[in-house]
Amino acid sequence: MSPRHFITAALLATYGLSAAAQSSDAPQDTFLIPERAVVLTGGKEIKFHNQVGILYSEEDLSFNDPRAPRFLFLDREGKVALGIGGYVKGVAMYDMDGAINSTGFTTYDIPVPMNPAQRNRFGADASHSTIFLKLAANSEKLGQITVYMQTSFTGDDGGYGLALKQAYVQVGNVTAGKARSTFADGATQAPTIDSEGPSGQIDKKNILFRYTTPSFKGFKAAASIEVPTATYSLGDGQNSQSIAQRFPDIPAYIQYGWDGGDSHVRLSGIYRRLSYRNLVESKNCWASGWGVHLSTISNIAAGFQFYGHIAYGKGITSYLNDLEGDGYDLIPTNTPGELRAPKSMGWAAGIIYNASDKLMMSAGYSQAHMYGTQILGPDSYKNAGYAVANVFYNLTPDFQIGAEYLHGIRRDINNLSGHANRLEVSMQYSF
Repeated sequence: MSPRHFITAALLATYGLSAAAQSSDAPQDTFLIPERAVVLTGGKEIKFHNQVGILYSEEDLSFNDPRAPRFLFLDREGKVALGIGGYVKGVAMYDMDGAINSTGFTTYDIPVPMNPAQRNRFGADASHSTIFLKLAANSEKLGQITVYMQTSFTGDDGGYGLALKQAYVQVGNVTAGKARSTFADGATQAPTIDSEGPSGQIDKKNILFRYTTPSFKGFKAAASIEVPTATYSLGDGQNSQSIAQRFPDIPAYIQYGWDGGDSHVRLSGIYRRLSYRNLVESKNCWASGWGVHLSTISNIAAGFQFYGHIAYGKGITSYLNDLEGDGYDLIPTNTPGELRAPKSMGWAAGIIYNASDKLMMSAGYSQAHMYGTQILGPDSYKNAGYAVANVFYNLTPDFQIGAEYLHGIRRDINNLSGHANRLEVSMQYSF
């Protein structure tokens, strides 16, 4: 992504600049506005309040989230700021000595045992290009309001249909809409060209209603209710059935930050109550799920950062990169008609090196594990590993190129395994 190319003392010129030069008491303000920004305003004298700072905040952003918008619009009174931005991202990839038949390097999809007919693959993708709008407004009745909407082009089942990634409104400390789950920690996620990301990474966006406390001496906390998604393994489907969920997911976290917000450690938890129908007893039932998630990003030396997390729980595979949508939130038991939430774990760790404003390198490793799933058969998923090493270089503040190597391995209950290797390069232009 683009580096933090902010200037701490940028004076925004307006139509009334010449008049301000003649009057010593004319209002002038300084803000964190990128040098690349194109600013349009509807008035001569602007008082920005907090809008611009909110518009360019990078709090809780992951590596692949778009940063500062290129185009900034300000209303006549400076009470509303609207930013429009995004990036175009093209990725070329080549798999060798084991291939995954998708643009995302999803280790769950590695053939086990290795398929000789699927040893190599060439591909390319531009569907993760994105456009976003962010509005910051000050209301006398409601206080600070933030509106955010982000799209990608991944919505046509392998094509390039428009897809909604995030859409939320934040009023004061309350957020409502589709946003990154409170159980996830965007800032600690691995920097990758790969759109899927590490196998054990927690990354999920839900429809939610969240309250976040104000920061106090580096501490803050949040709690939310979120619309759940879940997939089950039902065997032959004769004994149990998936039904609509009747209880929200309830995640919460507490966080401590330092280094001006560049470093933090966060402890998250989640409770789930997953509904299903027992066809043997002809009744609706539920199974409890829960999880804990410890995550951090920390400056450890000049130019070096450590990122890492570990998550463990029952019935939380919808939040794990490698296992989302693969039927592991609930699985059968030995009692016909009954389902249970199996245990799983995911972890990731790595190092980021910012060699300069233009050059960044990183390397990391991640694993995802399932426990107690023998009932699903000897060829069911046991664990997977994901290794990544990459380098990113900014030719200009807006134009970035990158190269990445990925290695993945999947192992099943019967201890058979398969592996895959990928080289990919990317070009990304931000606007």
